[in-house]
Amino acid sequence: MAIVSNDKLTEAFSLALEDRSRGYADLVSNANAILSVMKQKGGMKTFSGPTIRERLLYAESGTYVRYSGYDFLNPAPAELFSDAEFTPKLAAVSVTLSGEDILKNSGPNQLKDVMEEHISAAERELTDRFVEDLHSAGTLTNQIGGLQLAVPTVEDSGTYGGIDRAAVPLWRTGSYDATTDFGAATTAANIHDQYTRVLINHSRGKNGPNLIAADATHFRLFQAALVAIQRVTKEGKLSTLGFPSLAFAGAGYELDVVLEGGIGSAMPSNTTYFLKLGEDGLRFRYHPDRNFVAFGGKQRPVNQDAVVQHLGFYGNLTLANPLFQAKLTD
Repeated sequence: MAIVSNDKLTEAFSLALEDRSRGYADLVSNANAILSVMKQKGGMKTFSGPTIRERLLYAESGTYVRYSGYDFLNPAPAELFSDAEFTPKLAAVSVTLSGEDILKNSGPNQLKDVMEEHISAAERELTDRFVEDLHSAGTLTNQIGGLQLAVPTVEDSGTYGGIDRAAVPLWRTGSYDATTDFGAATTAANIHDQYTRVLINHSRGKNGPNLIAADATHFRLFQAALVAIQRVTKEGKLSTLGFPSLAFAGAGYELDVVLEGGIGSAMPSNTTYFLKLGEDGLRFRYHPDRNFVAFGGKQRPVNQDAVVQHLGFYGNLTLANPLFQAKLTD
């Protein structure tokens, strides 16, 4: 067996992690349909500075006049824009090898096996925990503000992005209770109509939600509705990327309905999100030097025989326009 020094082994470990870390942003976005569409629509954006700011058009100028001849126009100055401010959050996973593991795998082939296992485990943990946080209410310490915070069940609840929803109606997303707002609990017989009504209420011209994300119950009901009405279950475009999805047609839209949730997910039950992802909707803003990459270099604890490498992100989920975001609960 070839003998390789401990230093060279740990260097190979760090270099392998650094090389794979270039693809972690893709790994995370490809693990979830919402993140995948967000990336396709240009919703993965960098930020700089101590906070993340989203510029909001919150009012009209009020200068529109109907006139004839020499009637006066109305060139009055107006404040049209404001900023929502979000606090970026840090998160990381750590890949650790003990000196004993390194010595036991001192041959190049043996090292590859143990290194691959440790890095793969860290990659799974990073993606799984981030997707869980994506659906959260952001209540845990240093947790990003997930969808339950961005699109709350109570429309005028809390402060989001530094703006009080109770005081600013234009900063509220939509929320619908199937029984209260539409007269009946969601079933296969009425889910298409309920989806259509939500979409109509949150569309303006060509703008509106570009993804429907349903929990397992609503997804099953929607699939049953397709079979009953269309005699066929049509797969959505995201199915080509490996995500369980169906196609919704109605209210002038053809959208993907994706299955969200899963083991350990914070996706609420009996819930569907109607999301506008991308430039003028929900985004993930990240620091350019910490976008799901390895950082900190190879580290050795002073009182342990081990080597540690961290990988993670610095950023948050943000919202630029609440008008095109809604949720349906049952």
